[in-house]
Amino acid sequence: MQRKGGDVGILGFRCFHCDRPLNIGIHGFCTSCQKLIKNRPYCGHCGMSLRENRQSCGYCLRNEPKWHKLVRVAEYHMPLSHWIHRLKFQSQYWLDQALSRQLLLAIKEAQRERGLVLPEVIMPVPLFWQRNWSRGFNQATLLSQWLAKWLQIPLDTQSLTRNRATTSQRELTAHERRKNLRGAFGYHPLKAYKRVAIVDDVITTGSTLNVICVELLKAGVEEIQVWTLARA
Repeated sequence: MQRKGGDVGILGFRCFHCDRPLNIGIHGFCTSCQKLIKNRPYCGHCGMSLRENRQSCGYCLRNEPKWHKLVRVAEYHMPLSHWIHRLKFQSQYWLDQALSRQLLLAIKEAQRERGLVLPEVIMPVPLFWQRNWSRGFNQATLLSQWLAKWLQIPLDTQSLTRNRATTSQRELTAHERRKNLRGAFGYHPLKAYKRVAIVDDVITTGSTLNVICVELLKAGVEEIQVWTLARA
């Protein structure tokens, strides 16, 4: 069984990926393993990777998302995809702090390079209660808790709700996606938020987030940021 990161043995803290000793345990991953993540230039609107020396995004022209800005760590490739899979499906919830730190660094970079203005509140994408119960946690909430603490931004897990379960979006047609997500989310804000960050671990088709964004925009939210570990 893989050792839980942060455990201290004879050699101290160890990397979650390669098991080498770490000088700073909260980092979770050693410098060598972090360098395995391919940080390609990406569109600050939809989050898709940009070709070299390209500033415009063809994906946005064809499928403009409802949100306004997106911050990501990287594409959904190894080793990041493996780390996320371990968190979600192998119940290695202790990876949450190390993965949240990766996203924090991406947010800080977006502040420096893109002029990102931090939101007034952070909201995780909610799970339906049955999935939350069976998994034991919501990975988006775990990430949000660390980010809210480090950035000193309020965390709101009540305003955005999931009303029913939905099937995976990836294999559905556009029409099936709309039908699958119809009425799946509700938004009853605790305050009249204007700038909101929605946190999720992975963005695939973006359909789920688009449905959420429609609800927020109808309620008067003026800027929606999406913060995610990976864009698939």
